[in-house]
Amino acid sequence: MNPAPPSADLLLRWYHTHRRALPWRAVGNAKPNPYHVWLSEIMLQQTTVATVIPYFLRFTERFPTVFDLARADDDAVLGLWAGLGYYARARNLIACARIVAVSGAFPAQIDGLRALPGIGPYTAAAIGAIAFNLPVVPVDGNVERVAARVHAIETPLPAARPAITAAAARLGDQTAARREPGDFVQALFDLGATICTPRNPSCLLCPWQDCCAGHARGIAATLPRKAAKPPRPVRYGTVFLLRDRTGAIGLRRRPPKGLLGGMFELPGTAWEAVNREATPPIPALWHDAGTIVHVFTHFELRLRVMAAAVDTLPDGLPGGLPDRLPDRLIVAPADTPLPTLMRKAVTAGLALIPRKAGGAV
Repeated sequence: MNPAPPSADLLLRWYHTHRRALPWRAVGNAKPNPYHVWLSEIMLQQTTVATVIPYFLRFTERFPTVFDLARADDDAVLGLWAGLGYYARARNLIACARIVAVSGAFPAQIDGLRALPGIGPYTAAAIGAIAFNLPVVPVDGNVERVAARVHAIETPLPAARPAITAAAARLGDQTAARREPGDFVQALFDLGATICTPRNPSCLLCPWQDCCAGHARGIAATLPRKAAKPPRPVRYGTVFLLRDRTGAIGLRRRPPKGLLGGMFELPGTAWEAVNREATPPIPALWHDAGTIVHVFTHFELRLRVMAAAVDTLPDGLPGGLPDRLPDRLIVAPADTPLPTLMRKAVTAGLALIPRKAGGAV
């Protein structure tokens, strides 16, 4: 005998008592702010809530409205984004804000949201449900997990995604869910984040325990199942940190598109599958600061850091950098906002070339 279908009304009652207090959520009877919903959803893509909260607060303090963000300088936005990762999101954020500012408001339809830069099917559904009460169920990792467990979907991911998406839609196709689609979606998010967690789910506290097929079969904690992933490839590279007697360092800007697009970085070699020995680009007393290991979505990078102190930073580095020759340097403060990878490299390099009293190298 199969458990009864999960009740949207029961989940909503649980949510109204136990909902998380998040800075982008509307409080009480206030209407959701589409700008806050959109900004949080973009930031939350492949990033945890705990990581996003301080970034969201800094962004909304600096740019209180989408119009403020649209008027902002690109570097100001990228600087605030530094450390949050997946930098294509920041570039799309700027482009999207400028389109919305011209039109005067966010579109309140899924198709209109999908047409904006950086907004795919999931994000459009999340904004549509939460900001505009559209009766759709976006499927993020939390909803995916809840739907797979409630319906005991044992097919491994990614093959299970169509069945899980259909199961999630059925959860939302109830009178209570269609009456409060924004709250219902956020209730699913909170259930997955706080109760139906990836490991050791708190089934005894779950409002849907009695109607969860996965719990009834004793397999909830094993769902959703995942197919084995191939090993992540490894790439190698070297960066060169030069610091002058004033404490400034030499940086360059990455191309506007691609990995870490538009961000500042230390000059260095290409990232290759072969670990090649890199020749320092100028004569100096170079220190080997070790290797930084950084995991991107599709590969692992092992980045060697070489550091040297010089009296004056050169205009460019004409040799030893096979990916970009000649390479012009930007003289920048050592605390310039950088991607996490480059901040690690700068920190490691500077630790080997401490400044002496009075600012001398």
